[in-house]
Amino acid sequence: MWAEKLFAGVLRVLTPLGPRYLKPSIWQRIYLMWVFRNFQTLPFKVLNRRQQRLIESMCDENRFVAWGVGFDDAPLLGTLEQRPPAHATAPKRANASVEDTVRPFAAEARRQ
Repeated sequence: MWAEKLFAGVLRVLTPLGPRYLKPSIWQRIYLMWVFRNFQTLPFKVLNRRQQRLIESMCDENRFVAWGVGFDDAPLLGTLEQRPPAHATAPKRANASVEDTVRPFAAEARRQ
């Protein structure tokens, strides 16, 4: 079974739109076989930073394959729950100079 995973394995990524399948390179398959050696399913959050970067790079490289087009019998390397967020940005904070400008007006509005 490990030989089949090594040469034809795919990684299932569960997304809000349903499962997607990634076709990793041979070296990525070896590494993913080691990552999923004890568990069939792992949440994205439990992966270390290097493993998260690997999954993110595979998603960025668009290594997704269509399931059902010759991949029906492809062995699963593992299942990853929750696809990595697509470059989420931190919420923007108001500029300090804007707060200083608005503060006197807010104080005056409270007095009235």
